[in-house]
Amino acid sequence: MRLYLAIPSVVVALLFAASGAAAVARGWVLPWNRRSVRRVRLYGWGQLVAAFGLCWQVVFGLVLSGPGIRQWGTLTGSGLLLTGLIVMTVSQRPGADRQGSGTP
Repeated sequence: MRLYLAIPSVVVALLFAASGAAAVARGWVLPWNRRSVRRVRLYGWGQLVAAFGLCWQVVFGLVLSGPGIRQWGTLTGSGLLLTGLIVMTVSQRPGADRQGSGTP
């Protein structure tokens, strides 16, 4: 196990997860992301999925030593990380503009 890689990766994942939990629970986003994020809760869920994917990669890539399980575990972690990043990107797009006020 490579602790010099595992410990900083887990710390980054925990900070990312804390930011995602704050976005989901309270609607709070880091100051440098506030202008670009349109849907805060969706952004928070994306951060949580990305943090889970990073932790998944650390566990299967650095902690477990089986060659077959390591490959599939890190591939799954990469997929989760990519899914989280896609969800975060979607949350930054503006919603559909409605024509009119919506009242008859």
